[in-house]
Amino acid sequence: MKKHFKAVIFDMDGVITDTMRYHFRAWKTIFATCGIDVDHKDVYQREGQKGIDSVREIFIQKAKPFRQTLAKKLLRDKEKLFKKIFKPRFIQGSRSVIKGLRRQGYRLALVTGTSRHEAQRLLPKDLWDCFEVTVCGSDVQNGKPHPQPYLMALSQLELRACDALVIENAPFGIASAKAAGLQCMALETSLPRNYLKQADKIFSSYKDLKNAIQT
Repeated sequence: MKKHFKAVIFDMDGVITDTMRYHFRAWKTIFATCGIDVDHKDVYQREGQKGIDSVREIFIQKAKPFRQTLAKKLLRDKEKLFKKIFKPRFIQGSRSVIKGLRRQGYRLALVTGTSRHEAQRLLPKDLWDCFEVTVCGSDVQNGKPHPQPYLMALSQLELRACDALVIENAPFGIASAKAAGLQCMALETSLPRNYLKQADKIFSSYKDLKNAIQT
């Protein structure tokens, strides 16, 4: 990380919280009630996207008729099931890196497609309080891969795109960050690097990312 960066913007699912395995299980179960089979790629590639948009795209992809009322019901059912099966886990190294950056004086922001009340439930208060700015799925009209979430974070930070760096783990999140003019580092926590090629740099773990920051 170059010293001229003033802020680091983190995605949450798959970057801080190890939640994608539970999101996948919940989506797979709920889509099965409509006769739709989804695999890891169907879900993991859409990480960061608004849930209702994911439902619409998967219905279209699987050549099933899409109805908004059904999609909203599936989304509610998925969120209920996720809450039931979720067990708190964190990506290894995420908490120490976040707190270390905060101690070093970097301004931190969180940009996630998860709703605000869910994000606050998933992150312990001491970690949530590390973020000066939080932009959640319920705060934006257009979710990732649209640039709006990251543009909103920049606006609230009152910084230019060249003053901030994004840490992501999924194609839609990377696309959102790049469309907002930001540099983006990607972690291979959910998908292999061939899905993350749009990022400026790709790291296999926080250990590798931390080494790059410190050099």
